[in-house]
Amino acid sequence: MAQKTSEKGLAGAGAPVVTEPGRVRNVVLVGHSGSGKTTLVEALLAATGTIPRAGGVADGTTVTDHDPAAVRQQRSVALACAPLLHGDVKINLLDTPGFADFVGELRAGLRAADAALFVVSAVDGVDDSTVALWEECAAVGMPRAVAITRLDHPRADYEQALQDCQEAFGDNVLPVFQPMLGDDGQSVAGLLGLVTLRVLDYSEGYPPVAREAEPEHLNPIADDRNTLIEGIIAESEDETLMDRYVGGELISTEALIPDLEKAVARGNFYPVIPVCAYTAVGLDALLDLLVSGFPSPLEHDLPVVTGVDGSPRSPLTCDPAGPLVAEVVRTTIDRHVGRVSLVRVFSGTLRPDLTLHVSGHGMAERGHPDHDADERVAHVYCPLGAQLREVPQAIAGDICAITKSGSAETGDTLSGRDDPLLMAPWTMPEPLLPIAVVARSRSDEDALAKNLARLVAGDPTLRLERNPETHQQVLWTMGESHADVVLDRLRSGGVELDTEPVKVALRETFGSTAKGHGRHVKQSGGHGQYAVCDIEVEPLPRGEGFVFVDKVVGGAVPHNYIPSVEKGVRAQLEKGIVAGYPVVDLKVTLYDGKAHSVDSSDAAFQTAGALALRAAAEQGSVTLLEPVDEIEVRVPETFVGAVMSDLSGRRGRPMGSESGGTGEASTVRAEVPAIELVRYVVELRALTSGTGTFTRRYVRHEPMPPHLAEAVRKEHAAAR
Repeated sequence: MAQKTSEKGLAGAGAPVVTEPGRVRNVVLVGHSGSGKTTLVEALLAATGTIPRAGGVADGTTVTDHDPAAVRQQRSVALACAPLLHGDVKINLLDTPGFADFVGELRAGLRAADAALFVVSAVDGVDDSTVALWEECAAVGMPRAVAITRLDHPRADYEQALQDCQEAFGDNVLPVFQPMLGDDGQSVAGLLGLVTLRVLDYSEGYPPVAREAEPEHLNPIADDRNTLIEGIIAESEDETLMDRYVGGELISTEALIPDLEKAVARGNFYPVIPVCAYTAVGLDALLDLLVSGFPSPLEHDLPVVTGVDGSPRSPLTCDPAGPLVAEVVRTTIDRHVGRVSLVRVFSGTLRPDLTLHVSGHGMAERGHPDHDADERVAHVYCPLGAQLREVPQAIAGDICAITKSGSAETGDTLSGRDDPLLMAPWTMPEPLLPIAVVARSRSDEDALAKNLARLVAGDPTLRLERNPETHQQVLWTMGESHADVVLDRLRSGGVELDTEPVKVALRETFGSTAKGHGRHVKQSGGHGQYAVCDIEVEPLPRGEGFVFVDKVVGGAVPHNYIPSVEKGVRAQLEKGIVAGYPVVDLKVTLYDGKAHSVDSSDAAFQTAGALALRAAAEQGSVTLLEPVDEIEVRVPETFVGAVMSDLSGRRGRPMGSESGGTGEASTVRAEVPAIELVRYVVELRALTSGTGTFTRRYVRHEPMPPHLAEAVRKEHAAAR
């Protein structure tokens, strides 16, 4: 298989090592699933001699799709690093998943990178999710370029794809090369540079033959070239350049290229390059752009850093001689080497046999505990997918891997032991699709717990909780694809598990005042049981909890047994009365009862107290309460009507909406019962073509509609 051949080639290949941050480019590949990101990475690796030949996504032989879950699903599901050398510059390509469920991996890639390459298929063009990804990059000021791929496909339409990009991303998205057809009039055999006016001819293979463009090639590109030059000059620091150009002066290529590179590096101009991974068309032009147009780590602002106690510190600079500050951007568990941490070094130099301080990372509420410990780094590696090649160091600006860390997780800061520091965390989306998991047998419980801990350590978009009210172990995931991958990884780790419907934490309460008589009398020889109590229950306002009042007179219930009655009532409140959910907001008054001098006991009065509460429930009305969440949905304006109609069908109460500005999402707010939101993240994406997102927060519990409450009661009765 190609993967085996590739691994043999890598084992003997030297890992690229750089000593200057200016010779590093960290580029994250962004695009929807199927756009060709992973295929493009393979082609670039093969073109630069990093691997013997490119692998394939379909058969799971690519360098970046080394995750077994990715191979089985034939999709990229995790961030992967693929470094290569172009000239004397090391390019760290960060391949990200294209599915919305794995946006956490995308944001980790954005954190580690200094620029983004958008990969757009000439077959499928730009979809709504790609536009959302563009906005993600724009929000963090990431320099961007566009590679239009799959030019060899029979349905490829480069001009339409380019038009889609310009409509979706803006006017500053301009081509710097024009595809040239081969002799058959269909296949792309070359590129014509709009700035250089040189032809790159791939008809004889890769690398191409470069030559000056013929006069007949220039007229068809005149308009595109003028638009490109005007866009470059508009970003130039030379204020006379536009006047000279308008005046008819021929601006030299040597004058335009530096301004083009500056505009790209500053994120003001977004060049488009046509590329075909299978025929290698455009690969060299793309590599040149990554090196000359994209910024080095020296030009990229670094995250804010503080002391571990939050004390302010001076801003970081990308200096290999500065204080060591690095960050774990991804954590995986390899069955052979254990925990593998992908690390971006922002300042200083990371060397083997160095003792580091692990700090972070402010996500304890998701089951990711904060860390504050010292660890020794035995080795530093240059990762190529799953392949680890040992290197002597990793300088500021570079990306490396370390292994066998005892505590470091995704998002943690690695710094010097003598001066521990903490980097401001990047924003992670909230997981909103719950899955209840249960071990198939007792023997699987320990294995399930260990594997869950490993998964949560490596994936900040996972949240693990043990719901104290429903007693379920719930994994909160980003969506169906994410859930499938998580379950696949658990099962591939040897865990036998099942999933079950997620229960929403309902509650019960009394709707009216009622009285209950509890009588527990048994005599079967020997010591008997005798306890009688009379109680009155009345509902309390929401949130008032439970109140127990003793109004017994004349010693009808001995003083030492009154706490027993309260204990029995509390136990029954926890078990529920009509549907097995906790009873809340209730006042119980004990006003009478009877005792026996010999047969009464603590246990007897506990039982009598529970019986009295159940008897009161038969007389009074018990109401089921359901949790209500306030949600905020962000969608493009065109989907607002559909979203509001859907929320109405979910018993939602609209609280208002705000229209976004040009190119911005609109916001819809509503209060919706939590039981209607269990799969809302999946259904919202289907409703909005993958563009809708939402947040939620608990507001209160309120009465459930009678017909739904009755269905819950019947379901509980059938399960008993």
